[in-house]
Amino acid sequence: MGWLTDRKFMTNDTVVLYKQDKILAKILLPVIPNWILPNHITILRLLLTPLNVYFVLTENWVILLPLFAFTAFTDMIDGALARVRKQITLWGAILDPAADKLLVASVAGIFIVRNVSPLLAFTIIFLEFLIVLGAYSRRRRGEYISANGSGKIKFVLQSLGLGFMLLGALLGIPAVTHIGTALMIVSLPFAVTSLLTYGL
Repeated sequence: MGWLTDRKFMTNDTVVLYKQDKILAKILLPVIPNWILPNHITILRLLLTPLNVYFVLTENWVILLPLFAFTAFTDMIDGALARVRKQITLWGAILDPAADKLLVASVAGIFIVRNVSPLLAFTIIFLEFLIVLGAYSRRRRGEYISANGSGKIKFVLQSLGLGFMLLGALLGIPAVTHIGTALMIVSLPFAVTSLLTYGL
């Protein structure tokens, strides 16, 4: 299926830099000490996820909105750091997407169930579960692939969508929340494409 791209596992010898990597390499990565590895940032995202869950449960939007924005942004940082500094590891390639899915599934799931649509929340979480299941199945067969374009777009749309939802809740403006809902819905086809990539 030729339309499914980026199936090969990227290594330090086959690194391809994305546009965001080149931008971050100029403005942010130089200030990150060399002893901080990409996997450290991935672990930070995992540690921050329970805090995100706590603040969405308590509906503390003032703290949750910037906290979620920072937590989601760490996904861009660890990936760029790994590619720019050639610190790609198999462990990081497995843990990074798992951390993304845990963040989105937990925070978005709770917020969307409570404030938007349980059906939409179920669809998002179910697709993420199938993607993880497909990736696990491939790894059991000894196959490893890097995150593809669809997966990256999906996570960006989900992060922006949830960000707008939280902003709408903070400002008390339903129209802003509706924008976030629309972005979440738009992310679904990319989730399906990502599922086909990891599940085949």
